[in-house]
Amino acid sequence: MSETNPYMMVGERLCMDFINTVSWRESAEKRRDWYTSYAKLVDWCIHAKVLTGQQAKALLLKAEEKPSEAGDVLKQAIEMREVMYRIFMSVSMETSPHPPDLERLNEYVTHFYQTLQVIHEKNHYTLTFKYTKKNLDAMLPPILQSAVDLLVSKNELERVKQCEGDPCGWLFFDTSRNRSRRWCSMADCGNRAKARRFYQKEK
Repeated sequence: MSETNPYMMVGERLCMDFINTVSWRESAEKRRDWYTSYAKLVDWCIHAKVLTGQQAKALLLKAEEKPSEAGDVLKQAIEMREVMYRIFMSVSMETSPHPPDLERLNEYVTHFYQTLQVIHEKNHYTLTFKYTKKNLDAMLPPILQSAVDLLVSKNELERVKQCEGDPCGWLFFDTSRNRSRRWCSMADCGNRAKARRFYQKEK
């Protein structure tokens, strides 16, 4: 993963990129969380196309009025991200998730899915979350839906993998035809592994 580019989208699914907002996740020394403020969370969501610029501006203005509530949303976003990380890690390792994590995920589903509504657009209908400028957590439902859609996809779950770069820890959805992807990015962890192999060979 790139430490200089906090907006590196390599997960191939919104929920994967959301989970990957921690650099060097498995390193106690290098680990860095990008969500250091509510504004950083909103900024990432603009880049991930979860929020429009107009929506983001309204949320940031609301956050200035209610900083304590914005702080609570930030904590909630981080907690939801870590729950997703542990669940999808279990998926990548083909093990069962810890019951408390699944229980917490279902609490998010129960809470946020109350805002789902059917919208008629021209000649078709869509299912979407109702957005209001009053909800400082408006960016979380679409991210949650991305995770739920992937979890219930059955045949696609086996494409969830963890980068083999140590100590990267990033997760991704393998879209390669033969399911052979090993790295979060060949330009990053892939290149480091290649350089390491070359060094060991020369040595």
